[in-house]
Amino acid sequence: MSRYTVYIIPHAWKEIKDLPGNMRQRVKRAIDALADDPRPPRSKALDAPEFEQELRRLRLDRWRIVYAVTEADKAVDVLAVRKRPPYDYGDLGPLLAEVS
Repeated sequence: MSRYTVYIIPHAWKEIKDLPGNMRQRVKRAIDALADDPRPPRSKALDAPEFEQELRRLRLDRWRIVYAVTEADKAVDVLAVRKRPPYDYGDLGPLLAEVS
């Protein structure tokens, strides 16, 4: 199986840097693992038919890694790392605009 290229948008990189130390390490390992398997069993597809990319989220305790998978380019774009609640996935459009 070929590896995917993982990109982290600048906004998401800032969110990762602001995480508590132990969670930052877990998030970095989870993002690194997306290169081998962008659809791990514990991830969930987000219902967003208005976007052409496949949007997914990966849950780590109360934190969510939101990312887009582009199969044609073999790319994974990490869009956000947010705490839930209160995050409600309402800003997916602007986040995807940063990728384009």
